Amino acid sequence: MNFLQTLGGLFALGGPVIAVLFVMSVLTLTVTLYKIWQFAVSGVGRHRVLSDALQLWDAGDQSAARARLSASRSYLAPLLGDAMQGSERSGIAARLDAEAGVALARLERGFRLLDTIGQIAPLLGLFGTVLGMIEAFRSLQDAGSSVDPSLLAGGIWVALLTTAVGLAVAIPTSMVLAWLESRTARERVFADKALRTVLVPERLGQDAYQAPTSQPLNALRCPIQTTSGLNDGSDRCGLFAAAFLQAHIDLFDIWRN
Repeated sequence: MNFLQTLGGLFALGGPVIAVLFVMSVLTLTVTLYKIWQFAVSGVGRHRVLSDALQLWDAGDQSAARARLSASRSYLAPLLGDAMQGSERSGIAARLDAEAGVALARLERGFRLLDTIGQIAPLLGLFGTVLGMIEAFRSLQDAGSSVDPSLLAGGIWVALLTTAVGLAVAIPTSMVLAWLESRTARERVFADKALRTVLVPERLGQDAYQAPTSQPLNALRCPIQTTSGLNDGSDRCGLFAAAFLQAHIDLFDIWRN
């Protein structure tokens, strides 16, 4: 009962601006509680099971990776399951990126409302202050020559009340929004890494990197054609280079003389 009386007194002092800010605060609290529930149900930030499945997939144990993935309740589990089933299909990466974007967009639903409240609440409080100052000076004018300083002071603090309420709504809203955005940003990074791990396992990357070293060393030696065929010895290369250099020295001596 005391809370309702206090709230009614604020509405009476601040007018409709306080009422609008109160509605904004209720919306902020509702969206915050909903996002906390949604993140908890979706398994946001809990990726231990997914990480274990990705390690098994990287090691080449695909059946164990799928079995481990089935134990996860994360919203990314169905997406990674589709990636494991169709990792050999062409164009699957673009489709999975689109699906991941849709899943992350669901997590970001409501962010625009919180951002709007965080930006508008201080301006709305300032607007209420301006209206209160106008009313205070109008009352001062109506008083005529019998001006009471307490009348002006009372009008000013009532006007500043809306600014205080606006900041009280905007600051927690901005903090909650920053926290939610940081969590979704980490989710975006993990989802991208998980999809790339499934589509390009580490074992394939190592094979592709080591493939050039499997060429015979003869291909890296200097080939010189002799009467007996192709000679790839380093001694032949040294003799050829020395002869080539000596020919250039002789030509330089002839030109100088």
